[in-house]
Amino acid sequence: MKIAKNTKELNSLKGNTRPVGFVPTMGALHKGHFSLVNEAVRHTPLTVISIFVNPTQFNDENDLKNYPRDLQKDLNNLDRILRENDIVYVPMEKEIYPEPDNRIFDFGHLDKIMEGKNRPGHFNGVGQVVSVLFRLVNPDLTFFGEKDLQQLAIIRKLVEMLKIPVSVVGMPIVRESDGLAMSSRNQLLGKNERKAAPVIYKSLLEAVNLRKKEKIEIVKEKTIRQINKSPYLSVEYFEIVDETTLLPVKSWNESTDIYGCIAVKAGEIRLIDNIKF
Repeated sequence: MKIAKNTKELNSLKGNTRPVGFVPTMGALHKGHFSLVNEAVRHTPLTVISIFVNPTQFNDENDLKNYPRDLQKDLNNLDRILRENDIVYVPMEKEIYPEPDNRIFDFGHLDKIMEGKNRPGHFNGVGQVVSVLFRLVNPDLTFFGEKDLQQLAIIRKLVEMLKIPVSVVGMPIVRESDGLAMSSRNQLLGKNERKAAPVIYKSLLEAVNLRKKEKIEIVKEKTIRQINKSPYLSVEYFEIVDETTLLPVKSWNESTDIYGCIAVKAGEIRLIDNIKF
């Protein structure tokens, strides 16, 4: 693989190869990221992976400060799966934001619910950095994990709004052996919180089974109660929504594609997950 530290190096290494696959990341890579990378490699003759911790999507300075970083470990892991001509793009902040980015995106209701409600400004920051990266990398396909279901919807809306010629590919959630959805933040969990966290996915599986005999409100109540039994976990929200609009549904026959989306505080760490009903 090759490493590009700025756009000039990136363009030189890319050459005229098409199509280009792109996986934007903030580093602290895990098997979930690697599933995206492998899919990009499988579909494109040239894959670009970016590693950039984007400050504009953090509404909590401590979260930004504590976000796990280990660039050398990430590079070593990527070197095992990328090909000789694939590129890891590791720009400095001034490369992405030579000037302050004051753009405000109108994502409609998509950035005002669930994660957007709990993390104001987060998705606008995501829109800023992803739109810049799309412009600099100029990919044909881009790969995002479905664990961040709301982010995936935001990215698709961004591409539509800005008329960016890229296909957005969603990839299934990758889980630990105990069911916990893989996340860079998992390594920040304390021992007790990590031990308790698998109950999130277990409760989501039970929620799917409850669909057969319970109304949506009862399923939500039982799921939240089950997770909150742990002294180390606290549900921020659990919404049962339509996959496309991400708006809550009131009955099981209201949509053909229904997901349960959840955010849980495990100590000071926020964990998100979702499941298809």
